[in-house]
Amino acid sequence: MKTGPGSLAEMDYSVLQQCMHCGMCLPTCPTYEETKRERHSPRGRIALMRAIADGEMEVSKAFGEEMYYCLGCLACTTACPAGVDYPQLFEAARAEVEEAGVLESPKRNAIRASVLRGLFTRPRLLRLIGRLLWIWQASGGQSLFRRLKLNRLLPANLRRLEPQAPAINRQFSHQLIRPVERPAAPTRRRVAVLTGCVQDLAFSDINRATVDVLLANDCEVHTPPVQPCCGSLHAHNGDLATARELARRQLDLIDPDQFDAIISNAGGCGSHLRHYDHLLTDDVRYAAKAIAWSAKLRDIHEYLVEISFRAPTAPADAQTVTYHESCHLCHGQKVSAQPRAILQAIPGVELRECAESTWCCGSAGIYNITQPETSARLQERKLGHLAATGAGTVATANPGCHLQIANGLSAGGDTTTTVEHPIVLLARAYAAEHSRP
Repeated sequence: MKTGPGSLAEMDYSVLQQCMHCGMCLPTCPTYEETKRERHSPRGRIALMRAIADGEMEVSKAFGEEMYYCLGCLACTTACPAGVDYPQLFEAARAEVEEAGVLESPKRNAIRASVLRGLFTRPRLLRLIGRLLWIWQASGGQSLFRRLKLNRLLPANLRRLEPQAPAINRQFSHQLIRPVERPAAPTRRRVAVLTGCVQDLAFSDINRATVDVLLANDCEVHTPPVQPCCGSLHAHNGDLATARELARRQLDLIDPDQFDAIISNAGGCGSHLRHYDHLLTDDVRYAAKAIAWSAKLRDIHEYLVEISFRAPTAPADAQTVTYHESCHLCHGQKVSAQPRAILQAIPGVELRECAESTWCCGSAGIYNITQPETSARLQERKLGHLAATGAGTVATANPGCHLQIANGLSAGGDTTTTVEHPIVLLARAYAAEHSRP
């Protein structure tokens, strides 16, 4: 992948030629389902990209808006019989939109500079902001703010987003996990665990649970206390230069040759992390290391099944569970059966399948911020299918999906259904083994 005005024109043309226009992607595409317009389908978008690569069309504001109307859910890649590399096309097209500047505005530029390049490239600053937000929430400031309905004073966009702010954990990952932890039994494998950004602040308990299940399966676990963002957010928003820089920082921090596997527990991050080899293919210094990294990168569910994880002998507290598949876990990483295998291995868990488990929930990174109306319709559709199962717990393995579903349940007045990561349920079952008389 290249960046610059000619990124689509300069990329391997065979990638653009892969699409046979067969239409198999159409019924799997949430935005096409919403509008029934060809340009809102993967096939239509690839035709637009090819027109730009062929010099038949200029990069315009309409093209930019179309590229950002796409969820990037990658459901089309699962349905595509020709194996079109849509992720590469998608990221190259968005990079070209940003390079051409057709969507620029002072407000948009300020948000991208402060959030993408400012906040999400500085893990210590991100934790500082997270700590301030935790103080705001834990001190009762947020509750008072809401009771007094002071959110009416916020600009319209912030007023809409304020209820969706994640609850920040009291302790972050580095406060819960030691840099190196060893199992009680003899070590059989050596792994590194990635803690993420939002995951680190709002779901550090999931990172702790991930380490616990690895220890229970005789893995020595290395968790660097300060980790950079994986760059997924940047690559998906057309900033490939920053995504590459963040990938280099990850490779400097964790040497893949030192570990049997590098573990991700967030579907969206993992989908990006396992493609560092493509991202850095032209980087003379890092290309070989990036290839080794991609070969070692595993989603936690995938890895546990791969090593024949030990089934717990005690039950988890959840009884009826339904599973929502993160788009980037099932379509991006092709990890679909493994989370179910883990849930079904927990004694006492009844797994109830929900309709359209692989259909996007509308979170899609920051899609619920940039396209709130379409996101809300997808969220409502998802919540309806989840409710129809009657399950008391929704299991999902991506922080964006977790927040989108939890916020939807809360907004609908559902105070009984919980949202959990499958690994948390497994960790609780392992923990229950020690508490039994």
